[in-house]
Amino acid sequence: MKEIQFKRAQLEDREIISHYFEHHTSRSCERTFANVYLWSRQYPVTWAVVEDTLVFKSEDENHLAFAYPAGEPHKVKKTLEVLMEYSRDREVPFQMYNVTPEYFAQLEEWYPGRFQIEYVRDDADYVYEAEKLATLSGKKLHGKRNHINKFKSTYEDRWSYEKMTKDNVEDCFQMALKWRNENGCEDDPEKRGEICVTLNSLRLLEELGLTGGVLRIDGDVVAFTIGEPICEDTFVVHIEKAYADVQGAYPMINQQFVEHECRDYQYVNREEDTGAEGLRKAKLSYRPVFLVEKGTVTEKSAV
Repeated sequence: MKEIQFKRAQLEDREIISHYFEHHTSRSCERTFANVYLWSRQYPVTWAVVEDTLVFKSEDENHLAFAYPAGEPHKVKKTLEVLMEYSRDREVPFQMYNVTPEYFAQLEEWYPGRFQIEYVRDDADYVYEAEKLATLSGKKLHGKRNHINKFKSTYEDRWSYEKMTKDNVEDCFQMALKWRNENGCEDDPEKRGEICVTLNSLRLLEELGLTGGVLRIDGDVVAFTIGEPICEDTFVVHIEKAYADVQGAYPMINQQFVEHECRDYQYVNREEDTGAEGLRKAKLSYRPVFLVEKGTVTEKSAV
């Protein structure tokens, strides 16, 4: 078979990658150029256009797997055949990652009973109604409203919210550096990777087409958040940082950002919890309207 030229995403690839994502949408948080670009600096993920579909490959010395191709269904089927052959040539089992139920259903239609999917709970994205996150209305979010009200009464005239721009992004960068030191990021590879992504997203805010929000107390940045639209009705929040010792800073930046930047969208995707117990509890406490399930697809072994 003809060799496929996979490469790491660069800024100049934004137009072509975004084109496929915009025409073949999903609510899965990975399906944006910014996410691909930022995280491919941390993980061995490369991309190529195969049979007029967009394909991502994750490969190191121990594994080979593909994301579900983005493209017209009949072209996706052709691409899957190519990727299966690609895996066979390397003498490794064909595998796909981050496959949503809708894509698995498509696969099942083409290859009945040939594949299996194992959903990974830690990878499921939490999706909320934007209106609910902005207003925190209803009995179930009563506790969240209390956090916000307490923050407002504690800091009365001292707090402010503003949209992130090239004029205030440096203040956020400095806050992120301080946050990094306070949270032991250098000693934890996962935290270190995440803070690298955060700093790069601030550095490339405009180039990546990201939207940010900033929370200040007495003029100092105490929290910021960054996201982007993922499809027509859903906005995805990629990054949220706040000082742990400023009580209510996390709920406040969450609520203010959605109120000011996400009201044109029905849903807000706040990404996965990666299996962290505290994070899972926090994300569930905001009452997601649904989860975007994602799983690993493998071929059923021949009996």
